[in-house]
Amino acid sequence: MYTFSSKLKTFSFVLMLVGILGIGYGFLTAPKTIQDVETILKEEEAHHEGRHEATAEQTEAKAEIKEIAAAPQETAKTTVDSSVANHEEAATAAHDSLAKPAGIAAAPEAHAEDKSEAKAGEHAEHAQHVLTQLQNKPWAALYVACIFFMLIALGTLAFYAIQIVSQAGWSPVLFRVMQGITSYLLPGSIIFFLLLLAAGFHMNHLFIWLDKGITVKGSENYDAIIAGKSGYLNFPFWIIRAILFLTVWNLYRYFTRKNCLAQDESNDNTYYKKNFKMSAAFLVFFIVSESIMAWDWIMSIDTHWFSTLFGWYVFASFVVSAVTVIALVTLYLKSKGYLPEVNTSHIHDLVKYMFGFSVFWTYLWFSQFMLIWYANIPEEITYFVMRIEHYPITFWGALFMNFVFPILLLVNTDFKRIPWIIVMGGLIILTGHYVDFFNMIMPGTVGENWFIGIPEISSLLFFFGLFIFVVFTALTKAPMVLKRSPFIEESKHFHY
Repeated sequence: MYTFSSKLKTFSFVLMLVGILGIGYGFLTAPKTIQDVETILKEEEAHHEGRHEATAEQTEAKAEIKEIAAAPQETAKTTVDSSVANHEEAATAAHDSLAKPAGIAAAPEAHAEDKSEAKAGEHAEHAQHVLTQLQNKPWAALYVACIFFMLIALGTLAFYAIQIVSQAGWSPVLFRVMQGITSYLLPGSIIFFLLLLAAGFHMNHLFIWLDKGITVKGSENYDAIIAGKSGYLNFPFWIIRAILFLTVWNLYRYFTRKNCLAQDESNDNTYYKKNFKMSAAFLVFFIVSESIMAWDWIMSIDTHWFSTLFGWYVFASFVVSAVTVIALVTLYLKSKGYLPEVNTSHIHDLVKYMFGFSVFWTYLWFSQFMLIWYANIPEEITYFVMRIEHYPITFWGALFMNFVFPILLLVNTDFKRIPWIIVMGGLIILTGHYVDFFNMIMPGTVGENWFIGIPEISSLLFFFGLFIFVVFTALTKAPMVLKRSPFIEESKHFHY
């Protein structure tokens, strides 16, 4: 039996406490009024003006140096040019005074007033837009971290179901690790559902299609494209789908865990057969629900945009993260003297999945990007234009961490058996896919007003601490290796 060490437990509590404090700070310091935004915008303008003035001074200094160097040759020319310019200005002024009647002088002033009012209206609209985005920021940070860790548990559950249905002989010694990770699905689902309710009750603006009046003709918020999708994107139907998906996923997790424990005490394979049938049905449901989930909870944030590859893309991202977590937890347990039956061949197979799903994710990333770029359809390319122009570091950084590093670190067969390389590669992959979810969610919620600050880091720390506590607590509830399974002996002696 596994014993949850007091140091690791304390570490998880510290992470959660620091995370809660940071999350609270993020909500408290978010701007509350237009005046707060005006102050922020003025500070930004002053900062930009300061930088512009410094650049202008440097330019002027360089120009002066050039003028001093060229003075002997240019003095005569400057005198002549100045004389000509003075004569031209005098002639122009005389012409204007004769050509323009006195009564017309008021027209430019009226035109200037109109321009001033229009500019003021644009400024007020911009300030309101920035206020909404900055108020979204702590919510979006919480949402990204919450869905990332919840989907790691879901990806592990799907990987576990695949092992059962395929009757894999290598993986049963890892089933308790997988069950421990999937235990996070329940608390993760509850928190995530509360976030969905918060969006539905207009506590934030993460999903613009939930805004009041967005589908009502004549409303100032009316959007014809969103109105055309309102038969699918409406709060009652959306939240019912969420309840259905989260409930079925958690029920499958609960009953397969229960049957697996019962199988250890059974004299036949009855419970194993139940899990086999249940897993086959779950995978069919999962394939459908995973795609709809990706549309509902991520793609609908950018409501006007769509991609037929998006469900698969999200799947590849969280499944590779799930397999990586399985590998890291397994290595940690082995380092503490647990899982003696797990050998380098088991680790090698896990890392092959890490490598394979990383390549699969890259294939989908490139396919989605290339097809949209090549077609150049306005309603499609806006998704990538926003990310390339305003999120270049995270956009290209995710590709680098999720493709280049796995290729360099994990393509070698021998490297797939070296723990420190696996840990380093795994941490890079997990960071890269968190950034990938950040890229999918943040542009549609906070727009250009993004930066990785206290809310983002604190949300990540809180859910990481909660994940550690839940997973390692679950591992203490049952023996680390199955006692009785049709393939357990084959798995214990798995070598190649």
